[in-house]
Amino acid sequence: MIELTKEETQNTPQESLEGKKVAIVGLGISQVDFAIGLQNGREWDEVWCINSAGATYPCDKIFMLDPASRFFDSTDAGLQTNVMTSLLSNTDVPVFTCELDDRVKNPVMFPINEVCNATKCAYLNNTVAYAIAYALWSKVGRIDLFGIDFSYKENMHFAEAGRACVEFWISKCMENDILVGMSGRSTVLDSNVPATEKLYGFHRLEKPLVAIPHEGKFIIGPYDEINKELEKQGLKINEDVAPPEPYKG
Repeated sequence: MIELTKEETQNTPQESLEGKKVAIVGLGISQVDFAIGLQNGREWDEVWCINSAGATYPCDKIFMLDPASRFFDSTDAGLQTNVMTSLLSNTDVPVFTCELDDRVKNPVMFPINEVCNATKCAYLNNTVAYAIAYALWSKVGRIDLFGIDFSYKENMHFAEAGRACVEFWISKCMENDILVGMSGRSTVLDSNVPATEKLYGFHRLEKPLVAIPHEGKFIIGPYDEINKELEKQGLKINEDVAPPEPYKG
């Protein structure tokens, strides 16, 4: 088995995140809901940013699982290249990565051995998955995901790889009693699909069934009937919001 050297692991922080509430912010359109949340007083114990989202939002951790050379020694990252080289060179925020590089001001080796062995899984094919796996390993109490989109209804011919892996790690978190919140604009977990269309087959009924999470369980029944019961308690089913037009530059 390959062992990391002491030098390679010395920057891995030892901290307790157990039970904490964490926002994970990526580069997709649904990051707008994180900004709206901040503007309306939402708070998290920590905010973790994916790649160049760390140049936009104040955060506690940045996850960049590419070698830093991808940004310093090539233009492979396109328009993100200049943003990332400046961010990596100057930020005091810990940058979790796959190798230490002197050009990064505050690099931290991702604890790959610990995370894979503790979670009994090494299915990690994108940076967001690493961040969620780290949250699971850290035993956080809740994660809220913003800007984690992968595809958009407006352009069904375009999709980023990695959605299945992210949904897999979300499922592992849920099975370990970690609450998971998703932006209603995201395609992940079909979060942007209307409630009446999420239960395949039952969505074709004259009165489609919906599944509404409530206090750790699901209330399942016809949409109208559940809505009436919720209204009696001053609540309602969240209606999906239309995402803004994707950037086409």
